[in-house]
Amino acid sequence: MPVEVILPKVDMDMESGQISRWYAKEGDSITKGQLLFEIETDKAAMEVDAPASGVLRNVTAQEGSTVPVGQAVGWIYAEDESYDTAIAPVETEVQATVPQQQLEVVSQDVPAKPTDVASASHENDGIRATPLARRIAREAGVDLTSIAGSGPKGRVQKKDVELKTCVKAVAMPKASQTQASNGDMLKTAWLREGKDKSLAPVVLLHGFGADMNSWRPMLGGGSIDNPIFAVDLPGHGGSTCSIPGELEAIAEMVEQTIAAQRSGPLILVGHSFGGAIAALISGRGNLDVQALVLIAPAGLGPEINGSFLAGFVRARTEASLTAWMKQLVEDESLLTKSFVAATLQQAENHDLREAQRLISDRFFADSTQVFDIRPTLNRLSIPVRIIFGAADRIIPASHGAGLPGEIALHMFGQTGHMPQLERREAVMRILKDVSQSVK
Repeated sequence: MPVEVILPKVDMDMESGQISRWYAKEGDSITKGQLLFEIETDKAAMEVDAPASGVLRNVTAQEGSTVPVGQAVGWIYAEDESYDTAIAPVETEVQATVPQQQLEVVSQDVPAKPTDVASASHENDGIRATPLARRIAREAGVDLTSIAGSGPKGRVQKKDVELKTCVKAVAMPKASQTQASNGDMLKTAWLREGKDKSLAPVVLLHGFGADMNSWRPMLGGGSIDNPIFAVDLPGHGGSTCSIPGELEAIAEMVEQTIAAQRSGPLILVGHSFGGAIAALISGRGNLDVQALVLIAPAGLGPEINGSFLAGFVRARTEASLTAWMKQLVEDESLLTKSFVAATLQQAENHDLREAQRLISDRFFADSTQVFDIRPTLNRLSIPVRIIFGAADRIIPASHGAGLPGEIALHMFGQTGHMPQLERREAVMRILKDVSQSVK
């Protein structure tokens, strides 16, 4: 039987929500736990994960449409399950009465009539903007008059504000922006509540050019009982574009952000550039890091694929970005449209890409990693696991050699720079093993 995908209730008085973005499309193969779509109300925005694995069918609500809570917006069929065309798309009352181009200004608390929409489009200050765009701009300190709106009749939308600033201050359940002592904001989110909140949470730090959502496919490869927390690094996702001049300062920013959310024991996991940050945080000794897992970490040797870094930060189209992203994996089929689209969203933000170019120029100058985390790892007394793909074309897997004997090295054949994607079940088993060893 196909699994129904419904619009969830974000807050107690929510009656409907607007689907602001789909991360998958009709006919895509998806995995349970994968980021599926994003909804918005006038109070909150929330990302929704796929409730099952299979093929997405019968998508009944497109981006921008408003849907009542509990209504099906799609169905997930098993890979070998016959497609039932009898399940037809259902239009909501709002969709039937309000023109599509006006849906973005409909109040989410009470479905508006067409006359309500018309009156809502005239803002008191003369600026045409959606309520969500106004809130994001206000919280990020952005002047709406400086933004060219891409919506109907020049209305400023959420994406217009986000392209103006790196800090996307959206009020999100389980997600927030945390301020470090230097005043910069880093976006954080609890990706999983966990079955046992008394366990040490797993804190995830993504790699260069990614964001916290890049971990979601891995989470579909298994489960652990620990809560799972993620941070967008500076210059990535919804975090500040202010990049400190020293790697240690970046580690301090992330450390302070984690400390604001968690004061007890934790397990730190980092990929690539985030792996180097995770190692430095562990070495600083200010957080109660019980175990460290590094996936294809930077900082173990001088070589790095500088052509990839330069090409990646220059790419602005889906075609050019996909060409560079193919270097990340051995199995190119894993680069789904939704995965590429999520990465492309950052490419469309000029400030983000400039910040990432600065990171590349500063810490990976001339195709060289100009920092070294080996001394830090040599000093650690906590359990450390390092995971590499033998076919990594970004950071040579040979960098995993010569580590202290106490550090466990996991080397996966026919795997590229993203073992958490290509060997997600195995990586989740490693995380489960590590979490069970931490009391």
